[in-house]
Amino acid sequence: MCTVVIDVEDAASVRLLAVRDEDPQREWDALGPWWPEQYPGVIGIRDRRAGGAWLAVDPQRRRLAVLLNRADVQELPDDRAVSRGSLALESVAGRSPEGPLPMHGFNLLEVGPEGARVLSWDGAELRTTPVAAGTHMIAHDDLDDAVTPRIRTWLPRFRALAPAAESADWVAEWTALLAESAELSPEDDRAIIRDNRPHGYPTQSLLYATASVAPSGVDVRDHTLPSPAHWHA
Repeated sequence: MCTVVIDVEDAASVRLLAVRDEDPQREWDALGPWWPEQYPGVIGIRDRRAGGAWLAVDPQRRRLAVLLNRADVQELPDDRAVSRGSLALESVAGRSPEGPLPMHGFNLLEVGPEGARVLSWDGAELRTTPVAAGTHMIAHDDLDDAVTPRIRTWLPRFRALAPAAESADWVAEWTALLAESAELSPEDDRAIIRDNRPHGYPTQSLLYATASVAPSGVDVRDHTLPSPAHWHA
């Protein structure tokens, strides 16, 4: 149930804001170089249980990937499902997934020198959606899917801001709008900072990250929320 806002200037310049929803009881590590032997130079936010990443970045390759869950259209028993935690790491190493996959559904946002795209797996089909120039949002459905209440509510507001490339401080502007969205109850289906338990999932918003990927380099920063699903302590 994570959320990503992404602004594409051109094929080589992308800025994004990503909010991570996860079970607060599932331990994780903040942004760091957690895989020095298998993925040298890669930094990311690590899931301790499975050892994978929610967000991964290879600054030298100028590649970034974020993993979001997506519903399955056909059932896959948990005891047969392979962890999705390797997807972002493999992506920034230049190895995108190919279907069919023994995994539960996902949206994998990939950013690289050739542009941005979303790989969507629903348990039956792996689809690729290029992310065109402009501002977009993605969660657990399709890119810019107005069926998703938080996208329907907040995408027009993010698009109303100045393009990130033209803003003197796009991070401050986007974060201010994220803070405004947090005035909604985290249980409200329009909320970006979320408590998904009333909707049947054990996850809550735990952190957000901002990132820019450009020919001049990569900048990524993570920010832990003061308590799950709450902007303020």
